[in-house]
Amino acid sequence: MIELTPNAFAVLAGAGFLAGFVDSIAGGGGIITVPALLAVGLPPHLALGTNKLQSCFGSLTAAIHYSSKGLVVVRETLLGIGFTAVGAAIGTIVIQRISPGALRHAIPVLLVAVFVYMLRSRRVAEEGRAARLGRVAFYSLFGLSIGFYDGFFGPGTGSFWAVAFVALLGLGLKRATAHTKIMNFTSNVVSFTFFVLGGNVVFAAGLLMGACEVLGALLGSRLVIVRGVRFVRVFFLCVVAVTLLRLVFVTYFR
Repeated sequence: MIELTPNAFAVLAGAGFLAGFVDSIAGGGGIITVPALLAVGLPPHLALGTNKLQSCFGSLTAAIHYSSKGLVVVRETLLGIGFTAVGAAIGTIVIQRISPGALRHAIPVLLVAVFVYMLRSRRVAEEGRAARLGRVAFYSLFGLSIGFYDGFFGPGTGSFWAVAFVALLGLGLKRATAHTKIMNFTSNVVSFTFFVLGGNVVFAAGLLMGACEVLGALLGSRLVIVRGVRFVRVFFLCVVAVTLLRLVFVTYFR
């Protein structure tokens, strides 16, 4: 039984809010929440499982929003949903079979790799272009692979999907982002289900973080209108850099 202190809950609430704030614009909220869950003392499997619970809040909220705006038609993504669900299920089963000791040392490396990717990446094409892959080939390849990654680890999944949708399926950035949230929610809810079956979710922490994430997303989407995406991106990268430095220090040098 994991018991968290009031201070730990305060840290997780702040992390959830901050993750929702940056994820609503720049993506990558998982790079904030996973280290926060580890920092308050959760073992790696519990941290990843609890992170999936809170992630469901943000991805579902965004998916509903984009669907209501007509940027994505859910029935046209059913093939992708199916392949993503399979990939996420396999990834989650695999990650729960890895020993906590090995996972504890692997997570900082994976997080740093995702951070470097996001640091080097830029927003891709705003407008649509010709598709380079058919939908069956695209969804079977990326649904299984990105779905597996999201079930296995998670942070950065949204960015990987967005790049794939724009570069290979020819979607404009807005529609790519909308489709990304559908796939994100699919892999999140499937992965969360398997983590629950494995007994690797702290519900109190996940629900608190999820509620705070929704509040952060509401503020972030409004602030970007005033300050612009560049401000949020710089803010996000600075926060993540400090968080990752602390996690690496605690894991390897302490």
